[in-house]
Amino acid sequence: MADLSPEELARYSRHILLDEIGVAGQQRLKQARILVVGAGGLGSPAALYLAAAGVGTLGIVDFDRVETHNLQRQLLHSDARVRTSKVSSAGHRLRETNPLIQIKEHDFAVDCDNAINLFSQYDVILDGTDSFAMRYLNNDAAVLAKRPLVYGSVFKFEGSVSVFAPHAGGPCYRCLFPEPPPPGSVPNCGEAGVMGAVCGVIGSLQALEAIKWCVGFGESLLGRLLTYDGLNQTFRTLHLARDPHCPTCGKIPKITRMEPARYGIPCSPVRPTPSIPLSRLDHANPPLEVSVEEADQLLRDQPGRVALIDVREPYEAEICQIAGARLIPMREMPSQLTTLPTDCLLLIQCHHGGRSLRVTEFLRRQGFPQTSNIAGGIDAWAVRIDPSLRRY
Repeated sequence: MADLSPEELARYSRHILLDEIGVAGQQRLKQARILVVGAGGLGSPAALYLAAAGVGTLGIVDFDRVETHNLQRQLLHSDARVRTSKVSSAGHRLRETNPLIQIKEHDFAVDCDNAINLFSQYDVILDGTDSFAMRYLNNDAAVLAKRPLVYGSVFKFEGSVSVFAPHAGGPCYRCLFPEPPPPGSVPNCGEAGVMGAVCGVIGSLQALEAIKWCVGFGESLLGRLLTYDGLNQTFRTLHLARDPHCPTCGKIPKITRMEPARYGIPCSPVRPTPSIPLSRLDHANPPLEVSVEEADQLLRDQPGRVALIDVREPYEAEICQIAGARLIPMREMPSQLTTLPTDCLLLIQCHHGGRSLRVTEFLRRQGFPQTSNIAGGIDAWAVRIDPSLRRY
């Protein structure tokens, strides 16, 4: 094992004093390679504690940039780093935390093309992502790479943590949730909100599980799901059984390679293009969803035939709003049906596209077939159409 320098012995002395770790355990940490997927609300506390603990090689992978609304919970970043690469911001902060370890920055999105190869370079994968598509992708790639996946999730004031590692005899994420929920059925933190300190609790627990796995002390959460309720300050532990029929880790697995169609995430991100010629769009029977590019073109080229409806809350509209949008919060839509125009295409928009999709489906059931959701909402509009809009 790698020897510890006098500086390392001094820095990690409080670890070394623990019988469960000692010098040998700290040496194992120095040799460990841990990848944190996502430098956000969970990745921030997890990466900070892993760096401080002396993990020899700490990888951070993320494709996003720091936004002001991240700072409420993503403690890797600062106001001075807004609009810079999250990976670069994280690397700067982690090297300040511990200059004795190696930080590897992966400034790209994890996808079907690179996930298995990337995961295979590390001993433990810590999942700090916040979308169902990425959780399933990370799970399947970790199973195929035979790497333990330290799972964490947060929702409002609640969170959960587990360790998925079928190669070590435990279940995987799909044993717990075989298939993702229908699109738009579960709001993300951008729609439902999240308590920043809860991210700190869950991310710290993920870091602890990763350290325990690498050093080999304590009882892992392998085969158990730890849930946390921040409103009542309670923890519960649920035992998880491996599903013999699991499509990823079952006796006869159906998922033996990474296929983009399974996750709805392209392997090579491209700028969306209109799926139908907008000049020939049938306003009486439009598609369920349009891209922000399509919506922008429709509003510019056919202003008299298209109406933009914003179903966010008033406080959200005060942060940013698309010019010409009519604000009708989702909860008020049933009482506003008689005020909606019936002679034009209704484009429904919210923050990320979840609420607006539910409103679009509701309106179609109420006799408004000429209604389409704007996929990605105003957040995608700010990224791809109008960068002057404040993101939140």
